[in-house]
Amino acid sequence: MNEYVIHADRPFTSNKKSDPLFLISVLLLWGIGIFTVLICTQGVGERFFHNRYYFLWRQLAYSAVGAAGLVFFAAVPVNTLRRFSFSFAVTSVVLCLMALMPVIGSARNGAPRWVSIPHLITFQPSELVKFTSIIYLSHLFDKHSDEYQENNREFMYPTVGLFILAGVIFLQKDLSTGLFVFGIGVAMFIVSGSPVKIFISVGSLIVPVLVLMVLTQRYRLLRIISFIRPEDYTSTAAYQSSRSINAISSGGIWGVGTGSGLENNLVIPEIQTDYIFAGWATAMGLVGVLAYFLLMGVFVFRGMKIALNCPDKFASLGAFGCVFTIAAQSFVNLAVVSGCLPTTGIPLPFFSCGGSSLFVTFCMCGFVINASHCNADNETTERKKSSDIEFNESFGEMVIEL
Repeated sequence: MNEYVIHADRPFTSNKKSDPLFLISVLLLWGIGIFTVLICTQGVGERFFHNRYYFLWRQLAYSAVGAAGLVFFAAVPVNTLRRFSFSFAVTSVVLCLMALMPVIGSARNGAPRWVSIPHLITFQPSELVKFTSIIYLSHLFDKHSDEYQENNREFMYPTVGLFILAGVIFLQKDLSTGLFVFGIGVAMFIVSGSPVKIFISVGSLIVPVLVLMVLTQRYRLLRIISFIRPEDYTSTAAYQSSRSINAISSGGIWGVGTGSGLENNLVIPEIQTDYIFAGWATAMGLVGVLAYFLLMGVFVFRGMKIALNCPDKFASLGAFGCVFTIAAQSFVNLAVVSGCLPTTGIPLPFFSCGGSSLFVTFCMCGFVINASHCNADNETTERKKSSDIEFNESFGEMVIEL
């Protein structure tokens, strides 16, 4: 009687190639963000919602949903995600258009940027566009990459897609997020090998449009002027920025700690969202700021290493886009908080309160984790197919002998 032994070429545990340092950096950034929400939002929660931990509980609930998104995008094979990349993009565009509708859409400060179902959920679809644009552009760049050298017109596919994705955000009167999404697309064009002359021609069309959009809206023009001359607008347009800078400087080297005195020092509007890093800097001082930069450096380094080492081009480009987006968003937010850039509506990943931003950030991290082991998934699939073929051939020979 013949004996058949089925074994793998290497131990199964060697296929688990998810980067542990990247995952640890994600968890630490999230943990610091939750801690910052706890120490900075108690006064705001008590004042407006009669609950000191209002924002903390909401952020923890959003974190649970975000964790589910992380697990989903880390576990589903990248080839499956790629097949739905167009559907993801279309869904995000439809949601952005729904935000413009009078019944479903919800406007704040005159900007229709939210899709709202009363007593159930309020979602900002422009945050989702950041992720879906990465997935969709990665698919197009990989699909048409072999044709770029022969025909530059193939770049029209991702170019049109990027203009549509950024354009629906501009329709929501969200200039900063629209520009950010467009910047993500430009970065992905560059790493995919796009000719520089394309950006020169496109840039010549974009710049006049942006200037016109700024000049036609008084609050946008006022933000630029107050950034140039903040001393003349400390009580109006530059109030948030000036208070944030004062709060950061009051932290000194070691910070003021996390006691009740922290709330009294932070008289900053919307401290729970865009300016929350000022709270961390005040509580932990320069040491805390440097610790954040060190942790973010680990996150970027490990994420980019995953992107460079990933053999699947779609997953590689997607991982690059996700890491670049989180890093660039963090840089822009910190530049605004420290007064180095005009005020924008870009939240700080892992820190700013808001379910849309936190959920999308976790989904991006899940995709990067997926990219870190997608090669192992392919190897496992190939070995399984090879084992099935060998077993079938051997079984066939055994039947013939009988």
